[in-house]
Amino acid sequence: MKTDLLIQQLIDQTFKILDQGQKLNSFDLETLTWRPNESSWNILECIEHLNRYADYYLPEIREAIQNSNSSPNSDFKSSWLGKYFAQSMLPKDKPNKMKTFKSKNPIHQNLSIEVLDKFLNQQNDLINLLMQARYVNLNKTKIKTSLSSLIRINLGDTFQFYINHIIRHLKQVENILCEYQLVNLKPIY
Repeated sequence: MKTDLLIQQLIDQTFKILDQGQKLNSFDLETLTWRPNESSWNILECIEHLNRYADYYLPEIREAIQNSNSSPNSDFKSSWLGKYFAQSMLPKDKPNKMKTFKSKNPIHQNLSIEVLDKFLNQQNDLINLLMQARYVNLNKTKIKTSLSSLIRINLGDTFQFYINHIIRHLKQVENILCEYQLVNLKPIY
């Protein structure tokens, strides 16, 4: 795939994510903190989970871009591991359950609406990093994963994995909103 095309697709996806995040600001705290059952996340917890991953990945990406001395490449090729990670994050009709690290699990924490503001700021930061990524080699610039510092994937795969993770949880948010509407017989939009 052409590197410029990949980066533009990722920027476009992030703008859609930003739009979805901004729409969440129109909901009241009751809606944002409603949960389908005691073991499920509510909307703010989904967003806080994403914020915690951003707290890890955005600085890692920024540092890798700043420290890269590689020239941009015209073609990007996913590694088998990076492609696997990115594809595993995509939402499916019947989502595969994934266990989250305790440090990334915000269930039953007292969260405020500021969680959304932080999320929106992080998405703007991500767009800036995607623009900066045009000046480095997406294949040669490596990022440590949150799984282990020993597992490193290239920058292009990291962006795809990271953005797919956001898309996955925004689909979860969408499902929570639909269930909330059914249970409370309230229109959500």
